[in-house]
Amino acid sequence: MSERLVLSPSPAFAAIIVALHAAAALCALLLAGGLLGATLAALLLGLGAAAAWSRALLRAGRSVRAIELDGQSLTMETRDGERVRTAAPLRCHVSRFAVVLPAPRAVLVTGDMLGAAEFRRLRVWALWGKLPAVAGTQLPA
Repeated sequence: MSERLVLSPSPAFAAIIVALHAAAALCALLLAGGLLGATLAALLLGLGAAAAWSRALLRAGRSVRAIELDGQSLTMETRDGERVRTAAPLRCHVSRFAVVLPAPRAVLVTGDMLGAAEFRRLRVWALWGKLPAVAGTQLPA
């Protein structure tokens, strides 16, 4: 049994990435000062924008757009159509808000990139290596 999870962009995650890079840029500007500090701050802001573009907004060609979970394997599909199949990672970071899949290319999936039920299924798979199963027919109450 396999399941395909299609990721959607996360504006909230993008805002967090840009805000953290802006904080780092401000620190660099205050500590280094002058032209060096301004250059470093501009580079940090650019890095934040690029990271948000590819990781949170899923706009880059190599951005992971879909994940297929199949028992003990994981297939990631990028925006440009490349498919990478790998064994299920031994350890994944799982929380209420995000799941980190440390496959050949680490992917952070936030709760707003999937529907609530799909995100729950991803979390269960990341913890146990199995998709949750539901009985075919529910028993009467």
